[in-house]
Amino acid sequence: MKSFNCIGCPKGCLLCVEEENGEFTVTGNTCENGKRFAISEMTEPKRTICSTVKTVFEDAPVLPVKVSSDIPKDRIFDVMREINAVLLDKRIDRGDTVIENVLGLGVDVISTSDILNRK
Repeated sequence: MKSFNCIGCPKGCLLCVEEENGEFTVTGNTCENGKRFAISEMTEPKRTICSTVKTVFEDAPVLPVKVSSDIPKDRIFDVMREINAVLLDKRIDRGDTVIENVLGLGVDVISTSDILNRK
């Protein structure tokens, strides 16, 4: 049996997961999202990343970004290396792509702010 806290919502339920013959039994969840999270965590854990990229602009030296979709948990540090290597030299809007298809994962790194274009 494996136990961990669900991160699917603020409740943080303590989940207990047992696997038998490839089938998972989940207890401790108060919703179906908890069950889905537990099974995903056992088979293919994923996470999201929110960070910042450097810019050349004095009025906004960093720009907040996030991945457009969850990425494999074991690739977080690889993706962060790519994010940390960016130096943005053009003004972009919220939702614009900063890194397209980062590391071939089918996920973009996108801007979460319009700070570079505020007047």
